[in-house]
Amino acid sequence: MYLVEALCADDAPATDRLELDFNTRTKSRLRARLASGAEVGLFLPRGTVLRGGDRLRANDGRVIAVVAADEDLLEARCASAVDLARAAFHLGNRHVAVQVGRDAGGDWLRIQADHVLEGMLVGLGALVSSLRAPFEPEAGAYAPGHQHPGDGSGARIHLMAGQ
Repeated sequence: MYLVEALCADDAPATDRLELDFNTRTKSRLRARLASGAEVGLFLPRGTVLRGGDRLRANDGRVIAVVAADEDLLEARCASAVDLARAAFHLGNRHVAVQVGRDAGGDWLRIQADHVLEGMLVGLGALVSSLRAPFEPEAGAYAPGHQHPGDGSGARIHLMAGQ
């Protein structure tokens, strides 16, 4: 089993891949299987959130590319920017991880699939659809490195229950 304790800081090419969903990418201690089939143990600094495209360095020097796995998501689109902001507010008020994006069809919010939140979004007038895609939510103001002077908060992204 390979041991990973740090992100790769140089430009060395990746020789293996580690595909994980968002919930798993928020865990700093885990055992997983690489695309090659080899086992890897992650012992990263607490609070580390891996993103698709990150690279890890194993104890033997190999570089491992992190891939954001497809997962079940809901995508909300609204008739106006005000309605989309209202939907984002209500999701944020519930401490839900949200991905914000735009494509040819307009602006959207994506969340992990949840029938209760889907009902709330529909009730707010959003057009909600299901899809499978990688999930890369906003890190927010409380991402690693953001602290208020003297508060000692060490605040981090608010994660959904069960993470």
